[in-house]
Amino acid sequence: MLTFHSDKTSLRQANTELHDGTLVTPFESPERVALILACLKQAQLGEIREPPALGLAPVLAVHDRGYVDFLQSCWQRWQAAGHAGEAMANIWPARTLRDDRIPKSVSGQLGYYALAAETAITDGTFEAAMASKDVALAAVAHTLASGEPSFGLCRPPGHHAAFDQFGGYCFFNNAAIAAQYARDAGKKRVAILDVDFHHGNGTQQIFFDRDDVLFVSIHGDPAVTFPYYLGYADETGRGPGEGFNVNYPLPPGTDVATWLATLDQALADIQAFDPELVVISLGVDIFEGDPISAFTFKNDDFVTLGERLATLKRPTTFLLEGGYAVADIGVNVVNVLRGFGGDSGRA
Repeated sequence: MLTFHSDKTSLRQANTELHDGTLVTPFESPERVALILACLKQAQLGEIREPPALGLAPVLAVHDRGYVDFLQSCWQRWQAAGHAGEAMANIWPARTLRDDRIPKSVSGQLGYYALAAETAITDGTFEAAMASKDVALAAVAHTLASGEPSFGLCRPPGHHAAFDQFGGYCFFNNAAIAAQYARDAGKKRVAILDVDFHHGNGTQQIFFDRDDVLFVSIHGDPAVTFPYYLGYADETGRGPGEGFNVNYPLPPGTDVATWLATLDQALADIQAFDPELVVISLGVDIFEGDPISAFTFKNDDFVTLGERLATLKRPTTFLLEGGYAVADIGVNVVNVLRGFGGDSGRA
């Protein structure tokens, strides 16, 4: 399977994350990509290619122009304002405040465009986000042109990024950008299957009113799991999109057999939609050792996941989302891709 990767994804090297009431080194780090690359090369799954730079047009097809401009200028404006640390929001247009005015201050805009406080904007963040979406676009373009599966080694991840909000380590929604690219290339129906432990709130929000992109997600119950405010089973779409958003929230500690049975339901939803392309938001944070998740997959279970996904028999692009058990992330990603490709070997 062809992999796409850019060294520019490592340009984002944040030092600050708010976690459990303290500032810690972010769980999302360049080391994740380095370990996956090492495992891919060791497994000899296929060529690793650099993506071409495709500019902002595909981003603006799913994201707000003002939001994109903010991301592009935030770090420079933050520094110019004299702030010493990394750019983090500390106030939001919450339920008792107005949300119809965008402040002029970079501090105020941070709160307007941020959905959570754990994700800082740093030097290199915008450049890394641009490279990550280029990885996604190159992967999906290869699948569209050849019918062959592909893997986009995206970093930063994307599925929490909404039309005009960042958070959960995500800035541009790579899966949404890839799906829209496929639609613009003439594909009538695209399905996105999100298997990350955390709900892809951004992907849902972007396509919630549409019937041309089916979004199906299996994730931790938002009643007790980030992002908390989206991802419930009764969120099924709106207007033309009614019935084209499917959420399967599962409780923390869900066993693998239950998770895989839920996957079978999700795959049936996708088959009924009859998509011309499937985009997999591949979060391997369903692993039992992940530090910020609570499902129970073991290394070998990821091979089974890949095998089940292959039963769709559809053109498929995998895009990396979460996965923070750094010592195992490469093994788990490679095992999914091996299972999908019919290789029974384990990494």
